[in-house]
Amino acid sequence: MVASPKAKEAMPAPASRPAAAGGPPGEDAADDTDDTASTIGSLPSSTASLSQSIFEYRKIFGRTYHSDVGNAEAWQPNDARHAEAMDIFHHLNTLILSGKLYTAPLPKKIQKAVDIGTGTGIWAFDFADEFPEAEVIGTDVSPIQPTWVPPNLKFEIDDLNLEWTWPDNTFEYIHSRSLIGVVEDWEGFYRQAFRCCKPGGYVEDVSNSVMAFSLDGIVKEGSALDQWGKVFFEGGNKFGRTFKIVEDDIHRKCMEKAGFVDIVIKDIQVPVGAWPKDKTQQELGIWAKMALESDLEGYVNYIWGVVLGWTPEEISTYCAAFRRELKNTRIHGMYTTRVAYARKPE
Repeated sequence: MVASPKAKEAMPAPASRPAAAGGPPGEDAADDTDDTASTIGSLPSSTASLSQSIFEYRKIFGRTYHSDVGNAEAWQPNDARHAEAMDIFHHLNTLILSGKLYTAPLPKKIQKAVDIGTGTGIWAFDFADEFPEAEVIGTDVSPIQPTWVPPNLKFEIDDLNLEWTWPDNTFEYIHSRSLIGVVEDWEGFYRQAFRCCKPGGYVEDVSNSVMAFSLDGIVKEGSALDQWGKVFFEGGNKFGRTFKIVEDDIHRKCMEKAGFVDIVIKDIQVPVGAWPKDKTQQELGIWAKMALESDLEGYVNYIWGVVLGWTPEEISTYCAAFRRELKNTRIHGMYTTRVAYARKPE
């Protein structure tokens, strides 16, 4: 079920930086914006032939990205460093969900499930282990998943923003996670999910808000933590992919419009840093801090540098300030993780 790349309009010229610009990002925010593609080996596929461009990566600020950088899924790098950061986030998300991979009330036995935008494939891998009798598919535009997988799991190259080619009523469970800044049309996303979901089946998404806050007001306006969400919001507007998934209540509105019922929305406040006194919350905060610090530049380079026009020096300065605030236990930063699931009527 491979989709050929979709033609994209040219990216707009870099926008001017927000007035409140700060700066630390590091050695990775380098000076080269080399677009030279590096070809990787072919990936086995049981579906349509792949365009060679899918197997070509581009270098931006010394990092590799999916070849079609105007694509909805291309704002994060696909190199080994960022893959490690995504796997750390996977562990963090399981802690947030109390050790679970999902919250939808799935039956003990399901036949077919799909993980849309699977990334490194770690969630699909764990889900396939938990449901050994189910056929599990993980899809992504970059072939960065492991080659050794459980016998009931396979990975496919696919762009979630193109028309889904699965037949109607294919999956009992459709899972996605961290698609902020990725989906071009959330109404279209859930419309396709509704079509491909079996009657009685579930769709579920986990998204993290990029807005930092503190219950005690210690995250000050203009601080690096405060700027994080604001700059991503502006970048999303320029990029054409919203980062306001939680703030605009995207899941509820689009699930309802698609026809899903029994919609459940749960917001979880996640600390960032080792400041909480409660041991469980402190563990969450330490892992959240680790997930961000493991590749902070990877999260900001494309949106902030390519889209908004920040220089490598400005990005580096901002990232240094951001790291200092993460280490300061007097700053009680938090963000919201939203878990949303819904059922397709029988």
